[in-house]
Amino acid sequence: MRILCAPDSFSFDQHEADLSIILYGSTNDPKKGAIGGGIPGAVRKARLVSEPLAWDLISLALSVFAADLAGHRAQSPDGWTRSFELQIAVSAPEVWTKCKQSVENLLRFLTTDIWTVSFIAGGMVPETHPKAVPLDVDAAVLLSGGLDSLIGAIDQGQVGKKLIAVSQIVRGDGEKQELFASSIGSIKQHLRLSHAEHIPNIESPASQRSRSLLFLAYGVLAATSIAKYRQAEEVDLFVCENGFIALNPPLTPGRVGSLSTRTTHPMVFAHLRAILANLNIRVNVINPYTAKTKGEMLSDCRDQPLLESLATQSTSCSRFKLYGYKHCGRCVPCLVRRAAFERWKGSDNTVYRFDDLGRDDPDFAGFDDVRSAMMAISESKRLGTRRWLGATLSSGLIGDKDALRDVARRGLAELEALLIKLKVQ
Repeated sequence: MRILCAPDSFSFDQHEADLSIILYGSTNDPKKGAIGGGIPGAVRKARLVSEPLAWDLISLALSVFAADLAGHRAQSPDGWTRSFELQIAVSAPEVWTKCKQSVENLLRFLTTDIWTVSFIAGGMVPETHPKAVPLDVDAAVLLSGGLDSLIGAIDQGQVGKKLIAVSQIVRGDGEKQELFASSIGSIKQHLRLSHAEHIPNIESPASQRSRSLLFLAYGVLAATSIAKYRQAEEVDLFVCENGFIALNPPLTPGRVGSLSTRTTHPMVFAHLRAILANLNIRVNVINPYTAKTKGEMLSDCRDQPLLESLATQSTSCSRFKLYGYKHCGRCVPCLVRRAAFERWKGSDNTVYRFDDLGRDDPDFAGFDDVRSAMMAISESKRLGTRRWLGATLSSGLIGDKDALRDVARRGLAELEALLIKLKVQ
């Protein structure tokens, strides 16, 4: 599928494409798509002074997500793997062309599709607010409304860092994001952005594996607005996720790559860091919790009273919207959450749609994710963690593999303790 993504001022008619996507704009043309129309205004309103190449990264992320929504897996030869030829208008195509291989490697790992990406002139770098000044904070942190990002923001504040929090607006999480940001005193500014896409002929259910790249790009944009960055120093962007979910180990041979999104997988970070280095964007993308389970993150949080007041209001469920913005209680992220609360407090006040997993029927203990968790626990004991993980850690880009194997082992142990308590057999 050939897709062309550029601002509205671009001469789309001079290029051949199966689909044209307007970046940072809107369209009434039913044959065209549009995405990110509100982002320049939101950044301008926040008075951020950002790196132009960080805007190009936003353009890349918007384009990839638009293509992800537009591509139909059902129409691919194997019913899953799609092939994209993506042209993206950026402000510095000669610089981005040097990153082509790293970009394609990142996208292939993130979405399991085949990507050919080319960069062309004509990209937009929106004007900054005339009164914009660099931010007087120390670092940026992603704040999703989830439990791990909440803990990460709390912990960074407790070690004395002043923060700009960055949120991707998602229905059902907006109020939580605002509550968390206002409750953590170290957060001095809260940037909330929405991609607000309009893509024709979206497959149902739509693939959204690449949406996490948008969140990361928003964070990089914010980080380049910090005063230290403007003074040619390096700046940290904290992307906080427990090591078990970040590693994304396949629970069974038939679930490769499907545990959750790969936002914080070590491979994603490795490719993204390579891209940022080639662009000379001085932002360190850091996950401080790669060697901790979710339960350990809860237990080790540096402000326990604050965490206790907010934790149950966070979102973990992969089907949160499907169940009326309530946790299902049986998907893998819910299972990991429940296991973490069990380790932390021995109880969990979160309301779950499917609470009693000890019931032996398809909606409860018989649900696929519950069965997969049980199989993973059994197989890891039979094979040992190293063999159970298989090729998950095979890449030379992944460091400290022993620590990652150990966090996978401890993550499974947390799940096992939960399932035993719930009398899942």
